[in-house]
Parts: sequence; structure tokens; C-alpha cells
Amino acid sequence: MLLSSDTHQRTLVDDGAVCCILHDFERDFDVRDTARVGALHVAITPDLIVTARRHPIGSADIVRHRIAGGARVNGPATALDALIGALAQNIDTVIRKLSVEMQGAEDAFLEGHHPPTSRELLGIRRRLAQIHRMLDGAQRVFRRLEQDEDLPEALQPTVEKLSQRLQGLDADALAVQSQLRLLRDELDMQSDQRTNQNLYLLSVMTALMLPATLVTGLFGMNTGGLPFTGGHGTIAATLLAAGTALATYLFLRSKGFFR
Repeated sequence: MLLSSDTHQRTLVDDGAVCCILHDFERDFDVRDTARVGALHVAITPDLIVTARRHPIGSADIVRHRIAGGARVNGPATALDALIGALAQNIDTVIRKLSVEMQGAEDAFLEGHHPPTSRELLGIRRRLAQIHRMLDGAQRVFRRLEQDEDLPEALQPTVEKLSQRLQGLDADALAVQSQLRLLRDELDMQSDQRTNQNLYLLSVMTALMLPATLVTGLFGMNTGGLPFTGGHGTIAATLLAAGTALATYLFLRSKGFFR
């Protein structure tokens, strides 16, 4: 499993050794948080832990800093706790950052100043969906470990604790996702309301202009016997068109079309 090119999250317990493939965010030398997902291969024996990865990832960097700061790893349980705890911390940092972005977008929408665009919310939604898939796969790995009869007793409490922590992280991600869904619904509702108002205004304007259009069309016919053919015929026709539009307005207002 350490040398495998497989990136699917899975686990294997064999002869006292625990092997896992887990997902974490890759990092660059100058960028700590990237949207690229990398695979972390882990093998744990009673006296040894080996990790393998093709690209730099955030959790390994966190563990390195902790050990450099004096953290002690006294056994396979503490090694697994340190590694998965660092992975959870790295994902939690991304979730908190997305939560702050969501709160800022929500405040901007409520205040009416520079409301978020669909493209901005789509980027947040994509990251949240990515995190949920990562955490869902990791939870399945640890559930299989909990149910595996060959899992060493020394690792059982740590596996249960880490499984609960991953569930809590997934709940946090789903909470931000729910907040995003509500904001998108509000934006869609606001857009639909603006569209309905514009259509309503257009319908009222069409109704007001229809009688006047009928009058102008009538006087535009090239037939004999038309009224108002004298010197003030244009003024009379104009007044008639305006009068029909006014009558239509008063009728629509009496029916409650103007609120």
C-alpha cells in the first residue's frame, strides 16, 4: 500500500500492522492552502510508523513542526493520533476560512453593499463539496478499522476518538454548506422578485399603451370619412389617445393593480 499508486481512501489490517490511504490538501512551498487533494499512505506497526506521499501535504508539515517543537511520540497510538490530528487540523483550518468567507458574503447580502456573485459562491460550494467527500471517505476508513477484529487493542481508543473528531469536522462542513444553501436561496428569491417586478411593470405599461395604440392605428388608416380631419385634428386625436390611456389607468387602479 505504501508503494501503490492507488489514491482511493482505504485501510488494511494485517498481522498487527495497520495501513491506510487518506486524503489531505497538498501544499506548495510558498502557498500553505491549495485546492489540490493528495493521498497520504500510512503504515503503523507496534514500533514503527512510515508515511509516503507524492507531493507535499499540510498534515505532514504540521506534524514536523510539532515534533520540532518538542512533541513526543511514544507508540503507535500517539503516532496515529498525531498524524490524523494534524490532518484534521489542516482541514479544520480550511473549513474555518470558508465559514468566514460565508459570513462576509451573508453580511454583504443583508447590508445590500456588494452582494456576493454566483461565481464567488460557486467557488465556496466546490471547496465544501470537496471537503465533504474527503471527510466522508476518511470516516469510512475509521469505521472499518473500528469493526476490524484484527485491529490492535492499543489503537482501539485512538481510532474511536479520531472517528468522532472526523464526524465533528464533517458536521461543521455540512453546517457551512447549509448556510451557503440558504444564502443561495435568498439570492435566487431576490432575483426572481426583481424579474417579477419588471414583468409586472412591463405588463402595466403595455396595458396603458394599448388603447392609445388602437387610437393611433385607427387614425392612421388611409380611408375616407375619418373624424378630426380639420386643422386641430392631431391635437384632438392626441387628447383622445391620452384620455383612453388615463381611463385604462383609472380602471386598473380601481381593480387594485397598482399597489
